[in-house]
Amino acid sequence: MQQAPAEHYTNLIAQHKGLIYKVANAYCQDAEHRKDLVQEILIQLWRAFPAYDPQYRVSTWMYRISLNVAISFYRKDNRHKSVSAPLPASILELEDEHPPPQQAALQQLQQFINELPELDRALMLLYLEEKTHTEMADILGISTTNVATKISRIKQKLKQRFSHH
Repeated sequence: MQQAPAEHYTNLIAQHKGLIYKVANAYCQDAEHRKDLVQEILIQLWRAFPAYDPQYRVSTWMYRISLNVAISFYRKDNRHKSVSAPLPASILELEDEHPPPQQAALQQLQQFINELPELDRALMLLYLEEKTHTEMADILGISTTNVATKISRIKQKLKQRFSHH
């Protein structure tokens, strides 16, 4: 018995929702905007669902759409930000006076990754997800060679940033 399209879509989303939230968290710091981004990703996935080609892995298809939506959302959001910037939420949070060195390094890495251009940030997100270069190339629509070159350059930039801090 074959599933109805809506049921099949719902099952795929349930199985891969972590991927959507990872992308949303990587591109959206504000919780309310992040909810909007997740909703927009889900809408675009639903719209694209009838054209899904089963020859590709579902996760590849979902990453491709999620990252494209996130990058567009990020660009649109940055154009509409006001000139005066609100205080970052991190100022309002209580933190340990001295976080463990590993945690501090991870926070620093996350900050550096968040400062990367959109494509580089997407590459690092996929790299940290341990995707192969071929999968990254399929998701982002660039060549495998370009993936390898960009990752090497990004890693070098991150090493330099860490050595200066």
